[in-house]
Amino acid sequence: MRIDTFFAELKRRNVYKVAVAYIVAGWALSQGIAQVFPVFDVPNWIIRFMVVLIIIGFPIALVLAWAFELTPEGLKRTEDVDAAATKNTKSHAWIYVVIIGALFSIGLFMLGRYGFRAKNSSLVEPSAKSIAVLPFGNLSRDPDNEYFAAGIQDEIITRLAQISDLKVISCSSTQRYKGSAENLRQIASELGVTNILEGSVQKANDQVHVNAIRCM
Repeated sequence: MRIDTFFAELKRRNVYKVAVAYIVAGWALSQGIAQVFPVFDVPNWIIRFMVVLIIIGFPIALVLAWAFELTPEGLKRTEDVDAAATKNTKSHAWIYVVIIGALFSIGLFMLGRYGFRAKNSSLVEPSAKSIAVLPFGNLSRDPDNEYFAAGIQDEIITRLAQISDLKVISCSSTQRYKGSAENLRQIASELGVTNILEGSVQKANDQVHVNAIRCM
């Protein structure tokens, strides 16, 4: 079979249309899975498994589109369908699949991004046994002492994390608040904690002064 004949046959058998419709519908379904499943604490391996199934199904859908033809009389093998009759039969079903899939994907994305998250943030109250240690300020003149101040914060977080029933926010999550003048209540709300620990470190010669204040 010549190359141009092969591509013409792909077009006649609606393989292109099936490919486009499957990609849009599969992408919409994967977006819905990624947005909705985590809300119900579905394990990540199940989410990945379903996405892999969607990917594996793509070549299968193309093979089925090549081998079978959807006719008014039902699904038939392509070899049994008259080529001229197939050419004259106009079906716009794939267009509707693409449009519905795109709208479904956008709806799930918006719902997962703004709906579920807003609902969860308003219903879930932070635990009373939760704390975030903000980056300690360096009051020394030597800028190299920034590393020492960061080490003090890491040590405090490490010690607090050893308390089994205490929720401690990681250092990486609090770094963006370094030197921030934001309201502490707003920071606590964003981090999902009820307690904030902030402080400063001043090192001079062999003496170190650490000031830590528990807020809220």
